[in-house]
Amino acid sequence: MTGIKAKKGWRNFSLFPFAFCLGCALTAGAAVAQQYPAKPLRLIVAVQPGGNLDLMGRAAAQKIGEGLGRPMIVENRPGANTVIGVEYVAKSAPDGYTFLMASPSLLVTPIMMKNPPFDPVRDFVGVSMIATLPQMLVVHPSVPAKSVRELIALAKSSRDDLICVTSGNGSGSHLAMERFKRMAGVRLMRISYNGDAQANIQLLGGQVPMKFDNLSTSLPHVNAGRLRALGITTPKRSELLPNLPAIAETLPGFEASIFNGMVAPAGTPRELLLRVQGEIRKFAQSPDSRARFAQQGVELQDSTPEEFTAFIKAEYGRMVTLIKESGITPE
Repeated sequence: MTGIKAKKGWRNFSLFPFAFCLGCALTAGAAVAQQYPAKPLRLIVAVQPGGNLDLMGRAAAQKIGEGLGRPMIVENRPGANTVIGVEYVAKSAPDGYTFLMASPSLLVTPIMMKNPPFDPVRDFVGVSMIATLPQMLVVHPSVPAKSVRELIALAKSSRDDLICVTSGNGSGSHLAMERFKRMAGVRLMRISYNGDAQANIQLLGGQVPMKFDNLSTSLPHVNAGRLRALGITTPKRSELLPNLPAIAETLPGFEASIFNGMVAPAGTPRELLLRVQGEIRKFAQSPDSRARFAQQGVELQDSTPEEFTAFIKAEYGRMVTLIKESGITPE
């Protein structure tokens, strides 16, 4: 009995150093969070300056820097279809000083590569969603369909495949078209252009009948009667266009919006992610910011790091399935 008691006492005593070290680690982590940030932060944007992702990143970075008391410097690292900038952040130290503006290309690009240098699920952790950019299904006024349901009926009754114009391989408009085809059970012939500008010229000229397009570029043409909007790609009607039906009202579960968010290298301490996420929330919920971006067809929103990490994982799986089943290959 004495030996057993001694052994129990030894076992309990052996836990003391572990508990002491754990307490020290938690205290040290709290201290680091209190002192953070001790220097400027960097936000990597893996595309050229001037585009939507860059503008969103700069607006968010300014507010984050103001809130944290240290500037968040935006650094554009374009090239290799965003691979250069994304890989740079994936290999950066997870110390809370390097972040990446994320969009669907973070998920699509590695799927389209044989040997991608990064894994969007393994190498990154979410900070927060920042914005959603809905797309609209628009048609030329010469198309007789006045609704998504009528367009599906038209596509099924036509002898020839309806033509749908898109921007590049794996782009938002391309993936939206592929998802629509599969869910509606229709055949569409795709004509692809390197960018949206050329595609929209063909659509406005009536050379092609339909396209999935960003609100910011299509809405002026819809308002002027040069295009007809049939539906929006958000799961529910958008507060930006409450009178425009969601495509999901006809095809339940349909969603093909473009997201903007912020991620950090995997392993970045949660307490540091929360500091940055808190400033993103202030930015996304600011009435002035919401009104400003609504004019550009952008819905600001935010999320917890865990929610955005889960979103990335789920969306990546959805993209893998869609691209595989659609037979999309690199051009």
